[in-house]
Amino acid sequence: MEQIEVLGKRAKEAAQELAALDTYKKNRALNFVADALEFCEEEILESNEMDLEHGRKNGMSKAMLDRLALTSERIKNMAEGIRQMVQLEDPIGEVISMKKKENGLMIGQKRVPLGVIGIIYESRPNVTADAFALCFKAGNAVILRGGKDAIHSNRAILEVIQGALAECNVNKNAIQLVTDTSHEVANQMMKMNEYLDVLIPRGGANLIKTVVQNSTVPVIETGTGNCHIYVDEFADLAMAIPIILNAKTQRLGTCNTCESLVVHSAVADAYLPAIADALMEKGVEIRGDERAQEIDKRIVPATEEDYKTEYLDLILSLKVVDSIDEAIAHINCYNTGHSEAIITDNYANAQKFLDEIDAAAVYVNASTRFTDGFEFGLGAEIGISTQKLHARGPMGLQALTSTKYIIYGNGQIRP
Repeated sequence: MEQIEVLGKRAKEAAQELAALDTYKKNRALNFVADALEFCEEEILESNEMDLEHGRKNGMSKAMLDRLALTSERIKNMAEGIRQMVQLEDPIGEVISMKKKENGLMIGQKRVPLGVIGIIYESRPNVTADAFALCFKAGNAVILRGGKDAIHSNRAILEVIQGALAECNVNKNAIQLVTDTSHEVANQMMKMNEYLDVLIPRGGANLIKTVVQNSTVPVIETGTGNCHIYVDEFADLAMAIPIILNAKTQRLGTCNTCESLVVHSAVADAYLPAIADALMEKGVEIRGDERAQEIDKRIVPATEEDYKTEYLDLILSLKVVDSIDEAIAHINCYNTGHSEAIITDNYANAQKFLDEIDAAAVYVNASTRFTDGFEFGLGAEIGISTQKLHARGPMGLQALTSTKYIIYGNGQIRP
C-alpha cells in the first residue's frame, strides 16, 4: 500500500499544477513527448521485444501478441496521436453556459479537469502514451497500472515521457506507473478514493468485471466488443464482403472487431456461400445456426455461448433471421453496447437500425473498425465507453473533464 499512497500523493500535487497550466505550456510539453518517443524508438522496441519473448514462451495467442507488439510504425502513430492532441482545442476553461437570473446573479458552467485518473489496462503498451496525452491535455494527472505482460514496454515509455516533461519544467508526476503488477496492488488501487477521482479499466471482460464489481473509486466502464454486422435483405453483396472482411480480419485483437454476423433469410442462400468463401480464405471458422449449416456445410454448429463471445480470434458466429426486427432483437440480446453495423440499400431499414440498436456506435454500410478516437477526429482515445453515464463511445478530451458552476454577483444575499 505504501507505493500506491506515494504515487497518489504525488499525483494529487501534480494535478493541482496541471490544472493551472496554460494551453501553450501543455502543447509545448506534448510536442516534446512526441519527439522523444520517436527519438527513443530503439530503446522502446528493445524493451518491447523482452515482453514479446516472454509472451511467446508463455504461449500467448497470436491476437494477444499483436496487441502487445510495438513496431516503428506504431511508435510513429503514438507520436502522431500526441501531435494531433496539440492541434485539438483545449477544453479546460471553456464556459459552457452563462445566464443572468432575475436577481442579477450571472450563473454559468465552466469545464475543469477531473483531477487524478487511474487506468488499469492489459497488454497494449500504446495505451501508456495515449492515456498520458489525453489526460495531460485535459489537465489531469494519471496513474497507470499495466499488465505484467507489457511491464518492460510500459517502463520504457514512461521514462521517455517523464524525461520530456522534465525538460519542459513540467511536473513529471503528471504520469506515474504502478510497477508492481500483482493483483493485490490492483485491488489497492481500486480503493484509492483519497487520491483517485475516477478509475478506467481497459482490457478483457474479466478485468473490466473485476474493476466494476470491486472498485470503490467511481468507474468509467470501457466494455468488451461483441460487435455484429447485419446483412439486410436489401444489402449489396459486393459491398458486404469487403466490409465484413475488414471488420473481422483487419486486426483481430481489437474491441471493435466484428465477432458475429446476422444475415436475412431472403439473401442467405445467395450470399452466405460467397461470404463464407471470403472469410475462410482468411482462415476464419464460422459457427452458425442450423439454417446456416444447411446452406453451407462448412459452417460448424454454434452454441448459445458462441453468440455471447468476444473471440479476438479467427472465429465468427452466424445467425440467419427472417426480419430486421428479429435481427435487432438478436443483436440487442447479445451485444456488449459497443459497435454494430447494418449493410443495406433500404433507407427505412437503415434508420430503424440506427434508432433501435442499443450501442455506443451504430453504422450503416461501414466497418465497425472505425470506432476509434483517432478515426473519429478526437486524437488518441482513453477507451471506448459502453456505459451511459458521463461518457459513451470513444472518449476524447471532453470525456476527461467535469464542470463547475461559476457565479458572478454584485452584493446579492438570499432573502
